[in-house]
Amino acid sequence: MRTTLPVRQFGTTDMEITRVGFGSWATGGGGWAFGWGPQDDDESIAAINHALEHGVNWIDTAAIYGLGHSEEVVGRVLSGRGAADRPYVFTKCGLVWDENDRMKEAIRSSAPKSIRRECEASLRRLGVERIDLYQIHRPDDFGVPMEESWRTMEQLIEEGKVRAIGVSNYDVPQLRKCESVRHVDSLQPPFSLINRDAAAAEIPWCNAHRTGVIVYSPMQAGILTDSFSADRIRKMDADDWRKKSTNFQTPRLEKNIALRDALKPIAARHDTSVGAVAVAWTLAWPGVTGAIVGARSPSQVDGWIGAATLALTAADLDEIAAAIDRLGAGSGPTRPPSPKFAGASA
Repeated sequence: MRTTLPVRQFGTTDMEITRVGFGSWATGGGGWAFGWGPQDDDESIAAINHALEHGVNWIDTAAIYGLGHSEEVVGRVLSGRGAADRPYVFTKCGLVWDENDRMKEAIRSSAPKSIRRECEASLRRLGVERIDLYQIHRPDDFGVPMEESWRTMEQLIEEGKVRAIGVSNYDVPQLRKCESVRHVDSLQPPFSLINRDAAAAEIPWCNAHRTGVIVYSPMQAGILTDSFSADRIRKMDADDWRKKSTNFQTPRLEKNIALRDALKPIAARHDTSVGAVAVAWTLAWPGVTGAIVGARSPSQVDGWIGAATLALTAADLDEIAAAIDRLGAGSGPTRPPSPKFAGASA
């Protein structure tokens, strides 16, 4: 689809993606182990379409989100659009749920047969002939050789079912194993002002190897937004996974909110939102191609779409790094390297 937003080449693939993409984790709704509570499908579709109308040209989903439901909702969005209007669609495999117990945590399986079975199911739910980016969601827990799983992913490209392949939540040794078999087109790590660990190793490795990076949870699941408050946690639905997350509990919560507050002067200077600043910070790191940003309504899209065109200044980055150091929030490197020092080692 055409877009008026800035784009970047996605690794070595032939895709050029906008700096922000629509994340459809919450689109899966509630009633499963890592849901965000109840979510209206029509509201999800309105949010996705709103993002696309504002120029976002890719959607990230996964089979596990709502145990297939998120992919079905994304499929409804795609079915209402012509080929020229269709965004890139990224999804994932490797998390297999128990059909008899929706609240049971999924197992991590990257067995070739499972990958193939999941791919066919995702193609069916999405209503597409080819997935633009297919990712292994998390490393396998059953001793399946990583090289074996990666060869199966490569075969899906050769068979025309997948355009590009990537991984999510992999570390550098695991990335190297995959790269020895076939180039890793992309990595999807968690990355935000609070969870900065990927900037120490994985993102530099990807930058050095021309592997695209699309980061998830750049607003730390809502903490780094203008409207977040401790009271909001109390009002979350019982099956909202965030209620169990340490970042939403004392003592981390107070530090995280203080860091959010430190972004307000920067947002005011740029006439934008705190959420847009938080997302733009992740995009300032060399090697990061795009950020996956979720929304449950069109108005939430409006809260972060400005990040697609926002360039933080060196002074902004210094101010943010100073706030992180002062507050002791999160972990990992605190500032992107200056351009002349942005080269990465293998």
